[in-house]
Amino acid sequence: MPTDGPLDAPDDAPEGASDATPDGASSWWQRVHGRLHRNRAMSATTKLVVTLVGTAVLTAGLIMMVTPGPGLVGIAAGLAILATEWDWADRWLTRARRKLREATAAAEAMDPRVRRRRILLALGVVVLLLALVAGYVAIADWPDWSISLWDRAQSFLGFLPDLPGM
Repeated sequence: MPTDGPLDAPDDAPEGASDATPDGASSWWQRVHGRLHRNRAMSATTKLVVTLVGTAVLTAGLIMMVTPGPGLVGIAAGLAILATEWDWADRWLTRARRKLREATAAAEAMDPRVRRRRILLALGVVVLLLALVAGYVAIADWPDWSISLWDRAQSFLGFLPDLPGM
């Protein structure tokens, strides 16, 4: 299961030593995890991919803490992905689940009028931001600005395609 140490090949342990459940059966996830860590190269690749994906989801969750979205759920999902490979993430996941339960209980205990007021306030902020973007597009001629930026990006990134109609 999760390790923080060097990339050990699971061939060092006898078959079924730590992959067995108390009744002696091996769980589906333990079998998949064992296959993904059969050798050092596959183990390193698995750790890298899980770390990158988990970090991306965790970062999205952190961003959603200050922007609209389910931030705690994103954080818990990112930590759950990371916990498949890292012990520290498993410890943090336990704390995140506790915070998620506390937030759920607080939301359920919230007065419906306060909840409606917060939803309307968030909706008002979104509408205001959309109006500001629309105003910027109308006043600052945003499409011309984006075309010149695209042309500049093409000058040093040769693989970017030309814009349609240009």
